Amino acid sequence: MQAEVKRTPTLWMSLIPVIVLIVALFYTIVVLDGSGHIPLILGSITAAGISAARLRMSWREIQTGMTRGILMALPAILILIIVGLLIGVWIASGVVPVMIYYGLKILAPGYFLAATIVICSLISLATGSSWSTAATVGLAMMGVGQALDISPGMTAGAVVSGAYFGDKMSPLSDTTNLAPAVAGTDLFTHIRHMVYTTTPAFLLALILFIVIGLVRPASGAVETAEYVLMLSTLSASFNLSPWLLIAPLAVLILVWKRTPALPALVVGVLIGAVLLLTLQRGGAGWDAALGGLVKALYTGYVSETGVTSVDELLSRGGLSSMMDTVALILVALAFGGIMEASGMLARLAAAILMLARSTGSLIAVTVASCFGMNVLASDQYMAIIIPGRMYRAAFLERDLHPKNLSRALEDSATLTSPLIPWNTCGAYMSGVLGVSAFTYLPFAFFNLASPFVSILYGYTGFTIQKIADDPATVVGVEEEAGAGAG
Repeated sequence: MQAEVKRTPTLWMSLIPVIVLIVALFYTIVVLDGSGHIPLILGSITAAGISAARLRMSWREIQTGMTRGILMALPAILILIIVGLLIGVWIASGVVPVMIYYGLKILAPGYFLAATIVICSLISLATGSSWSTAATVGLAMMGVGQALDISPGMTAGAVVSGAYFGDKMSPLSDTTNLAPAVAGTDLFTHIRHMVYTTTPAFLLALILFIVIGLVRPASGAVETAEYVLMLSTLSASFNLSPWLLIAPLAVLILVWKRTPALPALVVGVLIGAVLLLTLQRGGAGWDAALGGLVKALYTGYVSETGVTSVDELLSRGGLSSMMDTVALILVALAFGGIMEASGMLARLAAAILMLARSTGSLIAVTVASCFGMNVLASDQYMAIIIPGRMYRAAFLERDLHPKNLSRALEDSATLTSPLIPWNTCGAYMSGVLGVSAFTYLPFAFFNLASPFVSILYGYTGFTIQKIADDPATVVGVEEEAGAGAG
């Protein structure tokens, strides 16, 4: 009987929760400098109210929609928890510090911009955080660039390009975990598939920075006071042995062997713990060493060197550090679950997908939607989650593997977020680097190139895979089919 009286949402009805969400997000993030959690809850309440009052859905149906959306993200949430443990123990054990130290040592004036993008890429890959990379090593690079008489916009463009390489490709990054969870595939499948679009975009950026360095060679010295202080502080605070590189090398080997993400990252945590207890214990007793290990795993590592740039970079990680992101994912997918169960998400997607008649145009619409959400909602998480949920069914209906969708989400949503001045990422990068987003935008070559590479692959069909090509790494097809049938 319920199915007979249930109504179909109109386009304008479907737009109301999205408009409420975007307005609330913009006001909360841009005006109040808050987070997206409360706007998402407000959007969920609006969507649930419309579903009950106008579409005659029962509370049980609404709740089922929410839980179905959240259920799909549980594997990613488990991975995020392990990632929190991994970050804490890798910093405490010296794994991350040794990567930063070796990265900084390769600087030279002749290829400063090229070295900057490489160093920031390595550090963001090791930490999974574009924000931490920009606020610490990126800030140091800005000082070095100024000493070398290099345009601040160029230096900032290299920093942003490198920082967002890691934000996109690191298994420690929350966006790298979020995109496959929303699209319906697993973490390492997603990362491997992104290599195809990331490599040419990164190489293009690197070549352009090398050419700029050759055409306009830098003058002056790299060894600024802050640069030297950062190196000496890292060296004094940790036992920086090459043996520490065993941990990331082991994880890379497991990824290459297609080991599932969760056990691969757990191995990384265990190796990091052994390295901490053997190489960083110093003269401390075993009780103190084990206490430091447990603290790093739960609350993260707290750097107390007294050097601000080092302390800001290394004070992070731990299980508790991931709870804010986990909460955001839960409320975001609850909103998406209500929108999906009520048919409002399908109605919005149908209106936009009228423009997408081919695989290429579908990916182009996805990229454009992610960029639009970054502009309107001012938040990269929303730019991943909302288009990801909107177009997931369309990709499945066309027999396109979800990793094509997750890659398009990251190529656009993650990488265009720092290019928009009023987006949280753009505002943060501008504030930290002291350069407006419009000033560094022309030189953020990696961020600019990635969306176009993604669209080009869509129209040519290069690396675009069908579900039948890799069915084992598709997550939630049965749930999606069940939701569509309802």
